[in-house]
Amino acid sequence: MSDIFREVDEDLRRDRAEHVFKQYGGYMIAAAVAVVVGTGGYTAWRNWQQNKQQQDTAALVSAISQTQQGPEKGVEALAAYAGGAEVRMAALAQFNAAALLVRQGKTADAATVYDGVAANGSVDPAYRDLATLLGAMQRVESGDPAQLAAKLAPLTAETSPWRFSARELTAVLALRGGDTAKARGLFQQLADDALAPAGVRSRAADLASLYGKT
Repeated sequence: MSDIFREVDEDLRRDRAEHVFKQYGGYMIAAAVAVVVGTGGYTAWRNWQQNKQQQDTAALVSAISQTQQGPEKGVEALAAYAGGAEVRMAALAQFNAAALLVRQGKTADAATVYDGVAANGSVDPAYRDLATLLGAMQRVESGDPAQLAAKLAPLTAETSPWRFSARELTAVLALRGGDTAKARGLFQQLADDALAPAGVRSRAADLASLYGKT
């Protein structure tokens, strides 16, 4: 008797399975195919991404190597590379090009390159802020102190990775603007900040002491 019940039970399960497959089989097959295609597509996309990154990196290294023929050649090669590269790699090329311009004493041109990176909303915010900081550095002796300080203000916040350099530069700009008291206060704050890099703290302590005597 138990064998009969088992056979009946198996027949019922088979009938249910056939019914389910007839009703939903097309969707099940489509889902399975989608999984296979999706997995294969993702693997192909990941491989393409890896190859693309390798090619982009090799092209950037090649552009940087052009500096061996002179900084002008390097700047040209990096600018050409940045014109066709994806955003992150283009920004790296622009940083390198601006550094070469600084080495040539072309600080105004370097500042313009930094401005381009800072203004590009597709670039990572940390790199945009770094470009703002470096651009201000190139104008510290020629730009309007108040305007430059206003640009740097967001970078002096506690959450900014560039806050120590931004505060130090803001203090220098305060000196240029004739506000010795503000500069002295900023230098002292940096000198007393245990989280500030040792070099920044040392310079700030010396300058706070120097301008504390005026």
